[in-house]
Amino acid sequence: MTDAVLKGLLLGFFLAISVGPVIFAIIKHSINHGKKAGYFLVAGISASDIVLVLVAHFFTQLFHSLLVHKQAIAIGGGVFLMLLGVYTLFIKKVKTDDANRLVDKEYKAHHYAGMFFSGFLINILNPAVFLFWLAWTTAVHADAETMPHPNTYQFIVFGTCLLFVLLTDLLKVFMAARLRKKLTPKVLRIINIISGIILVGFGLVLATGLLASAPGTH
Repeated sequence: MTDAVLKGLLLGFFLAISVGPVIFAIIKHSINHGKKAGYFLVAGISASDIVLVLVAHFFTQLFHSLLVHKQAIAIGGGVFLMLLGVYTLFIKKVKTDDANRLVDKEYKAHHYAGMFFSGFLINILNPAVFLFWLAWTTAVHADAETMPHPNTYQFIVFGTCLLFVLLTDLLKVFMAARLRKKLTPKVLRIINIISGIILVGFGLVLATGLLASAPGTH
């Protein structure tokens, strides 16, 4: 099953380096809220990928039915990203102490639940992600038909892919959180402005349907 592992790694690498709203959301979230918050966001993203793989694999007809409404999904995802960007630009405040040093906010369980579902929605409301998984589940399924154990082959390919993407996302969180410790409030405000503009931009692109035909944007 070496071929299955290699294909899973290749697929995971491609998804991990795809430039999309997810990577900016992970970096922004981790810098603003710390490692734990970033991990919950990544957990939501990973959960949405797992759901999409399972739906594409076991409920192909349902997946195609959802894609019929990809324009509505794109608009919903675009609006969500734009709202997130506007919040980052105009509402999100950098919390500092009397010495103008960054202060870590204390979060409760419902805050982390919100971060989880934010990650889930950012990823699953992107039609490009739907198309990515539909294309690859179809291709891997065709390859699996030539293998002695097709189900095992598919499990290894997608399991390897999802694990690789999860680990790279966790690494992004870790590196962003490390960077946070060296940032001044002024620099963090600049990063928030840039992140907000990027998220609004992705939201506009997504809502206008330009990402709906992309091969995959993570």
